[in-house]
Amino acid sequence: MINHVNPILLKGIRVYSEKEMIKNGFIKIKDQKIIEIGSIDELIDEDEFEVIELPAYYKAIPGFIDVHIHGVNGADTMDATKEALDTMVTALPKEGTTSFLATTMTQEGKQIENALKNAAQYIEKQPSQGKAEILGLHLEGPFVNAKRAGAQPIQHIVDPDLALFKEWQTMTNGNIKLVTLAPERPGGLEMIRYLKENGIIASIGHSDATYEEVGEAIEAGANHVTHLFNQMRGLHHREPGIVGAAFLRDELIAEIIVDGVHVRPEMVELAYKQKQSDGLILITDSMRAKCMKNGKYDLGGQEVTVQDGKAVLADGTLAGSILRLGQAVKNIVNYTGCSLENAIEMASVNPAKQLNVFERKGSLAEGKDGDIVILDKNLEVFMTFCRGELAFKKEED
Repeated sequence: MINHVNPILLKGIRVYSEKEMIKNGFIKIKDQKIIEIGSIDELIDEDEFEVIELPAYYKAIPGFIDVHIHGVNGADTMDATKEALDTMVTALPKEGTTSFLATTMTQEGKQIENALKNAAQYIEKQPSQGKAEILGLHLEGPFVNAKRAGAQPIQHIVDPDLALFKEWQTMTNGNIKLVTLAPERPGGLEMIRYLKENGIIASIGHSDATYEEVGEAIEAGANHVTHLFNQMRGLHHREPGIVGAAFLRDELIAEIIVDGVHVRPEMVELAYKQKQSDGLILITDSMRAKCMKNGKYDLGGQEVTVQDGKAVLADGTLAGSILRLGQAVKNIVNYTGCSLENAIEMASVNPAKQLNVFERKGSLAEGKDGDIVILDKNLEVFMTFCRGELAFKKEED
């Protein structure tokens, strides 16, 4: 059932549409969809619309899509409650995120099942507009390599188990869209082949695969890398590892956490020079402490200390981030000197294409969902529309 909200007309702003940047542009949104984009001098029929006029230097860009996020504002996908997902879909538009994959983590099997079942039920009945949309699930673990566990609890890591995965996918009504796994572990290539055949993204992550093993994974159907540089075999001049493969193999699109903590700015720049804007996806990998104060939090049953922009386990291991996707967009522009159009490609276009939802998400074009972010002159998120309804507006100073 569609809740009809007033048709909206955004006018007088820079519109970064799918085809071009329109300096003095407008966007019309009706029944959740973008129905017209153009230059102000082409604007007619504005009577039925609620008009939102904004400063000429404000920018309208497509909503961000986070394919790797565990939690925000005290809630986590692994909480396995409706309330947790309500919190996430309400909080994320504040950072410009209009859709995402709810991401699980390595845990005891029953806990993963509870989280998967809860998210699948939620997806079926989620709000039709005005909140971020859950596009499916990202299963991060338990099919990873204990040697590259990071914050994934080692005691619950298992080798890729296709029978178990099929059980979980049935349980979620086919809503697992992306799986992070270690292809070098027994059963890894078999699982990748199955994922490929069934239109599910196979991502190499928390893995100690060699360059040759990554090649085999690509042959089997892997086309994605989970948080580039983090918890994977790094670049070495005699063993290019996963990082070298990500740089050299165009088949792989790589997620990257651009918070300046997980990956040093110079390494972000190196990755950008190697992969360009069509080869990277900005993610947050954020945990429940995002948008919260410094303090102690839980991640997968482990205590995490959040202090000064970093989330760490007791031994100092990074435990997800508290990064906002809107900040990642600002950071990538600052670290690499890329254009806003390039940043949009990494935050919106590429994830939409990778998830096979580009026909309705990921760019501003007529007929697509009214997922729109308005940035101010400092590239800060000022307003977010989720499927045509205002979901966030920054308090004016």
